[in-house]
Amino acid sequence: MEKWNLLRNLDTQIESVFVKRTTKEVEHNRFRLKAAIEAARLLANQGQAFRGHDESESSLNAGNFRQVRKSFERMASDDDRVVLENAPGNAKYTSPPVQKELLNILGNRVRQMIREEVGDAKFCILVDEAVDAAGKEQMSIVLRFVDRYGFIRERFFKIVSVPNTTSLTLKLEIVKVLGMFNLQVENMRGQGYDGASNMSGVWNGLQALFLEDCPYAYYVHCFAHRLQLALNGAAKGVHDTYRFFSTLLLVVNFVDSSAKRKGALKAAREDEIQDLIALGNLQTGTGSNQTCTLQRPATTRWSSHFRSIKSLIELFGSTMTILDHMMDTATLPIQGEASGILRAMRSFEFVFCLILMHRVMKVTEVLCQVVQRKSIDIGEAMKFVDHTKELLQYMRDDGWDDFLMVLASFCETHNIDMPDMSSRWLDGTGRPSQQKNFITHEHHFRVEVFNAVLDFQLSELNKRFNERSCELLTLTSTLDPHDKFSLFETQKEFAEAVDNETVINDFEALGPRRVKFS
Repeated sequence: MEKWNLLRNLDTQIESVFVKRTTKEVEHNRFRLKAAIEAARLLANQGQAFRGHDESESSLNAGNFRQVRKSFERMASDDDRVVLENAPGNAKYTSPPVQKELLNILGNRVRQMIREEVGDAKFCILVDEAVDAAGKEQMSIVLRFVDRYGFIRERFFKIVSVPNTTSLTLKLEIVKVLGMFNLQVENMRGQGYDGASNMSGVWNGLQALFLEDCPYAYYVHCFAHRLQLALNGAAKGVHDTYRFFSTLLLVVNFVDSSAKRKGALKAAREDEIQDLIALGNLQTGTGSNQTCTLQRPATTRWSSHFRSIKSLIELFGSTMTILDHMMDTATLPIQGEASGILRAMRSFEFVFCLILMHRVMKVTEVLCQVVQRKSIDIGEAMKFVDHTKELLQYMRDDGWDDFLMVLASFCETHNIDMPDMSSRWLDGTGRPSQQKNFITHEHHFRVEVFNAVLDFQLSELNKRFNERSCELLTLTSTLDPHDKFSLFETQKEFAEAVDNETVINDFEALGPRRVKFS
């Protein structure tokens, strides 16, 4: 009878006890997994590193992932804290493979949401490759499309490790990524790359390979990259500006490489600001006159060169002050280096190029920021390109006198010896120019530096943004459906003035595809 009663009581049977225990373990495992997911979500959203140098239990800082998870434990209730702290080794969900799996799942969910946002619309791809800190080639893929509300969207899609950067390898990887989310190459309507041969090659470049599969995927050289190439070409095309940027990098590296020198520069700037305010030469207000440091220029960010020049102009007097102080108090090697840098900064040639490049890059900086906007259209970009050319041309034709006044004021403020512009120009050896008809300082600095820099800048901009491609891109912007194709009506007369033969030649100039009109 006892066995019969036990058999009838289902709650005491081993199957029921096992199911209850298993259900509780599943619930605890899910709770621990949620804590790991939230930690991964937070770090991924903030772009923070997961791993730490020492992730052992006795480590004071076991990395961001484990530390964030511990913070969840401290905020949890007593029962939940016991569940998190007493997890078995195979159910902690903190191992590196689990972290990578969680990241992959989160990344796929984000990519799936981007895919749903694209829908059935046409799209463009923006691709670039670079070498990471580990020396591996990485390719980034960005999707550009118009959403259902008519807004232009750019969504970073994925980073892919590639064994090499040949055009065929890049194409296969891109097609593989797009195919995983059912994005058809036939729906591609644009390609945006840099001007490297493996990307922009007419016959075997990446853009040519995609044009074979989709003849409507037009290739456009990245406008920001075009502008950077133009600025780089202008800087390297004139010897004076090339030497100037080399000296600028030397000055910034010397001051910025030491925390002690940066602190001295900040203190000197604070004293200078107080003196200028006392003399009434500096306006005061909320947020104004903030102390800063010299900005280090980056190789791939040409805007950083403008910020570097701007910071040096603002801190020119403070920089010379600390260099003078170092020549008296620093060690002998540092004294020699500070003396050479100070001599270079006080040279009129350096100051001339400093003010000149600041005025030139102040104009191009606006264009540089505009072409990097996510929502800018082609027509608006073309207007900014034309406006930049007009400003540079005006500076070249009528800006010398105004520039000379600003230069003279800067030299007077910082006690820089400014030569008599009507005197005879001496070359780098200190001897008069070897030309038959000797030239003056004004002729050298105006013709051989000022005009040369602006001419080279305009030449590069005209080459990178030539009239043919600009007119063609302007015509394509008339297909904007806003306001019932109002842009198309405004360009109708211009479009009718262009015969079919001209349009065919313009299209063929953009790539290897031969356009056929019915």
